[in-house]
Amino acid sequence: MVFLRLQVWQKKFINMKLKKGDKIKITIGKDKGKTGVVEKVYKNSNKVLVTGMNLYKRHVKKNEKMPQGGIVEIPRAIDASKLNLVCPKCGKVTRVGFIIEKGKKLRVCKKCQSKIN
Repeated sequence: MVFLRLQVWQKKFINMKLKKGDKIKITIGKDKGKTGVVEKVYKNSNKVLVTGMNLYKRHVKKNEKMPQGGIVEIPRAIDASKLNLVCPKCGKVTRVGFIIEKGKKLRVCKKCQSKIN
């Protein structure tokens, strides 16, 4: 009996169009329509942690950190495909484009063509 071993390809890094500090708007899910600021970016899993969004409740036992115990709200990372960037210049929800200028790759607003830091 011959077993063929299939080669497992590693997941390539996804070009994240969002960065820490970007203002975003959620397009899908229970927080749809809300805006927030990106707190942390998880590039390998294509997820983003947004302050005050995608909160879930967790039951915590009594411990040294929480002598009372109880129910605590914990933020979870949300997939980057469910978010849209809000342009800092025009204030509209937009997609992100890229241009190369003087050997550097810059992010650009697709609506007003302004550069995004």
